[in-house]
Amino acid sequence: MRADSAHSRALWGKLLAVLVLLILSFSVSLVVGAKSTTLHDAWLALTSNATSDDITLIREIRLPRITAGILVGAALAVAGAIMQGLTRNPLADPGLLGITSGGNAALACALAFIPSLNYFGIMLACFAGAAAGALMVFGLGAASKSGLSSIQLVLAGAAISALLTAVAEGVALYFKISKDVSMWTAAGLIGTSWVQVRSIAPFVIGGILISISLARPLTLLSLNETAATGLGLKTGQIKAALYAMVIILAGSSVALVGNMVFLGLMVPHIVRTFAGTDYRSILPLSALGGAAFMLLADTMGRMVNAPFETPVAAIIAMLGFPFFLIIVRKGAKFLS
Repeated sequence: MRADSAHSRALWGKLLAVLVLLILSFSVSLVVGAKSTTLHDAWLALTSNATSDDITLIREIRLPRITAGILVGAALAVAGAIMQGLTRNPLADPGLLGITSGGNAALACALAFIPSLNYFGIMLACFAGAAAGALMVFGLGAASKSGLSSIQLVLAGAAISALLTAVAEGVALYFKISKDVSMWTAAGLIGTSWVQVRSIAPFVIGGILISISLARPLTLLSLNETAATGLGLKTGQIKAALYAMVIILAGSSVALVGNMVFLGLMVPHIVRTFAGTDYRSILPLSALGGAAFMLLADTMGRMVNAPFETPVAAIIAMLGFPFFLIIVRKGAKFLS
């Protein structure tokens, strides 16, 4: 009882610290852009019915974009943390294991074959594509008697990601929709509408809450699957449920911002340095940290080449690649 109480107090303290970072990121993101606004305008936009050009800009352009950034950042960070726990692989990330590439390929096919498909339909197509990407990667493990090692899993993910990226580009070229696909996948959060936010929000929020409810068995699986089985956990069902959550979280993110790598790799690693190995702490902290990281990256994208915007995917990739190399150089001592 005392241990659980101490864990709870420590977790709430860490959550409060990361929440403060998220609030600061949210505030900066509201006022910084091609047209700077004031905190007073932001406050009026959030709390009153006042109208002005700046207030309308905040309500109709920045707020849906920021809300989408929070959802996508949280979704990808939680998905990455789950992947790292399930595979016990420090390099696991939805973008590195074919999941987001699968969603991206499905998005291109949806735009090519059903151009009148609404946003909800595109999101369902991305779910199916993400599931197909994951099945292709882990299907390679079934073909080997010894399964996939950590390095083999990353290599398989890279190969499948390259294949699915080629499929997306081939479909786009053949059906002459390269511009549409590129604008969708490269623009990131630019032009996000409240309709899109309302479409993905239930899936992201539901996926994160279900994932957190499975945090205790995920912790056991990440440490020792044999011991988890010995404790009576239905490991097959739990793993299936968690992989389903990864597919939902990654698929909804791809439907909004396209194929984005490294965010789900970096945030759980950063969180783990002060949260330890307990996923009851890692998952909620990753959700808040991923949201804050996404907002900061999006704000950087607006500032780097103002008044033009740098895609948030490019910002995250530039930050993520050296982080990836550092993990490899250190020998990727997972959960050390």
